Amino acid sequence: MDPVMNMAVDQMGRSVRLSVLPQRIISLVPSQTELLHDLGLGDRVVGITKFCVHPEEWFRSKARVGGTKQVDLEKVRALKPDLIIGNKEENERGDIEALEREFPVWMSDVDDLEGALAMIRKIGAITGTTDTATQLTGNIGRAFAGLQPLPHPVKAAYFIWRKPWMLAGAPTFIRDMLLHCGFTPCPPVEYGRYPECSDDQLRELAPELVLLSSEPYPFSEKHLAEIQALLPTAQVLLVDGEPFCWYGSRMLHAPHYFQELLHRVQAGQ
Repeated sequence: MDPVMNMAVDQMGRSVRLSVLPQRIISLVPSQTELLHDLGLGDRVVGITKFCVHPEEWFRSKARVGGTKQVDLEKVRALKPDLIIGNKEENERGDIEALEREFPVWMSDVDDLEGALAMIRKIGAITGTTDTATQLTGNIGRAFAGLQPLPHPVKAAYFIWRKPWMLAGAPTFIRDMLLHCGFTPCPPVEYGRYPECSDDQLRELAPELVLLSSEPYPFSEKHLAEIQALLPTAQVLLVDGEPFCWYGSRMLHAPHYFQELLHRVQAGQ
């Protein structure tokens, strides 16, 4: 007998025909994989990507279906999923189009905190974990409400790549996190989502604060002097990329990290 089906609308406005309670779920997005764990889905998640490092026990034990940008269709087929969860930015359109010809694919599209909270609620609804999702979003909302932003805006550039330099622009979840911290994101909105910038452009932008992220490019101590030489008047800090760009349950801990970062900025560290 076929399972009872229903229609769900994803964050890209697509109608997706789903089993009422999916039992074989594949996640194609690291932050959403961790969310599925924290919603208590356990054995119902049968596949993840090679970048889904949290939780560690899933990274060690769950079947992997390739990367976020290169999904292995044969490995997906072997797992016989009744729900695949992806993301508009993280996954390649060609992969998603190939997958949705054979399987139900629900897509998130997250550019800010409100979109992330909506994603959690919607995934809770389609996986039968509404109560847990509601509790989680409430806790995240309260955590962000307690965040004390900088008293005076600081012009901040968030670097995501080197050679070429690339910054987080707009509209992006990273930019929204910067705004919640009280930073004035640099570059301005008209530069687009992830602009490449030359040395001269960076000098012209003249950020007061440079944040070098741990992902996707793994900035480290050895890059601090390089940036400081380019932007000698800027404060340059290494930051953990996960609080800035993981828009699942990890958001619960992000405000604490941001508060500590803001103390460093104010202390000139």
